[in-house]
Amino acid sequence: MSALKWPSKDPDEIEDFVVDWTARLAGDAIATSMWIVPSGIIASSETFSNNTTIGGLTGRSGTTIWLSGGTEGLTYTFVNRIETTGGRTYDQSVKTKVKTR
Repeated sequence: MSALKWPSKDPDEIEDFVVDWTARLAGDAIATSMWIVPSGIIASSETFSNNTTIGGLTGRSGTTIWLSGGTEGLTYTFVNRIETTGGRTYDQSVKTKVKTR
C-alpha cells in the first residue's frame, strides 16, 4: 500500500496524527500497535482504539501518534505496524512535512 500523507506539522507544535484502519480491517480489530519513528522528530505518545470516532465517523478503528519537533523543510516517513485479534499484521507508511505556519 502506498504512503498516506498527513498535513504539514509546525516544528514548534505538539500535535496528534491518526491512521484510520477501519477499511483494511474488514471486521477484525486492532490488538497491538507500534510506530517506527525516524530520527529528528519526537513521538511522545502512541495509542490505538477500536470503536472510536475519527473524522466525525463513529465505530472506527484507528491509531494515534503525538509528534513534536522536526527540522524545517524535511519530510518524515513513519510506519505504523498493527497486529489484529485475528492474527494479521499490517504496515502503513505515512509522510508529513515540517513547515513553519
